Amino acid sequence: MPKIIGVLTSQTGSVVRDIINVATRRNPNVYIKIYPVPVQGEGAAKKIADGIEYMNRKKAADVIILARGGGTLEDLWPFNEEVLANSIYNSEIPIISAVGHETDFTIADFVADLRAPTPSAAAELVVPDIYEVKHKIISYQDRLRSSLIKKVEIMKFRYDKCISSSVIKEPVRRINENYIKLDAYIKQLEVSIKAKIEREKVKYIEQVSKLDAYSPLKTLTRGYSIIEKNGKIVKSQKEVQKDEIINIKFYDGEKQAKVK
Repeated sequence: MPKIIGVLTSQTGSVVRDIINVATRRNPNVYIKIYPVPVQGEGAAKKIADGIEYMNRKKAADVIILARGGGTLEDLWPFNEEVLANSIYNSEIPIISAVGHETDFTIADFVADLRAPTPSAAAELVVPDIYEVKHKIISYQDRLRSSLIKKVEIMKFRYDKCISSSVIKEPVRRINENYIKLDAYIKQLEVSIKAKIEREKVKYIEQVSKLDAYSPLKTLTRGYSIIEKNGKIVKSQKEVQKDEIINIKFYDGEKQAKVK
């Protein structure tokens, strides 16, 4: 939405009036700067190029309309010249080319940022219709209002749903249910522990019975004895010599003896 529109065109003719009429009808607040230039004849291209460079140097406009009415190929020839093409190409301000009638094409049309078929069409392209913009804003406001109403309704529905939930209505109920579950888990755990203890008890009795059966002390009760020398069990008669002291273990005690 440009605020300032620069127009490079002839000082005479209907082009200026057409652009002003269309632009101000679409937006009365727009500001139009007219930079009069010759649009045909020798040296016209250089003067138009100078106007473009001046507007860029002074940052005199938000957009530039390069305009002239229709004419013969010779009349439009300045808009085909290299000096003008370079100036349009190098312009930092966007340029709309509106040269001749709809069927007329020049090099300026191809170098410019946008081509308009006529000067009036260029004014329509540059200046948004403020009444259309207002209508869009009102439409957006209506849509926003509807969206907000819908959003509030959704939030109210969620609020009502939360308020009616059992967590809000009966907050202790969930705690009591968890207590019941916890008691059930404790009972299961107690049963599991008791069963485990019983199983381990049976295993323990079995192991003790085996240990008792294999115990050397059990053998001693059947009349056997154990001979030791220097704290070690004597397994062979070769391990003891005459006159050595040995220790004999019985099931109910022990005695020392001398080898003969």
